[in-house]
Amino acid sequence: MSGPAVRHVVVDGANVVGSRPDGWWRDRAGAAQRLAGRLAAALDTGALDTGPLETGLLHLVLEGAARAADPPPHPRLHVVRADADGDDAIVALTRDLGGSGVLVVTADRGLRDRVRALGATCTGPATLLDALPGP
Repeated sequence: MSGPAVRHVVVDGANVVGSRPDGWWRDRAGAAQRLAGRLAAALDTGALDTGPLETGLLHLVLEGAARAADPPPHPRLHVVRADADGDDAIVALTRDLGGSGVLVVTADRGLRDRVRALGATCTGPATLLDALPGP
């Protein structure tokens, strides 16, 4: 008898951070660090344990200068530092996770099309940000 399937949520860090004009462009690594902290807090408090974002494991994909973020380890948060393009890393990760059962958080239409072709579902940054504790 096997246990329930692990649900994976893949977060397009650049797209989520860039969805709110809070000065993130002045410190991309800091903005990514703050997002990772909010994600870890949401996992700890159970804020992502029900509803459309229900997750077993959350994967935060960082690209460019945001890759320098160094969040503390968390057992349910996997930080993926894209070697180059974040979209390509998200597609590869979604494929590696099996596509079906993966929820990708992004507003990027082209990326949404690519991961949906693999069987993933998508939601926008506001759905995630509204579920997180903090500003």
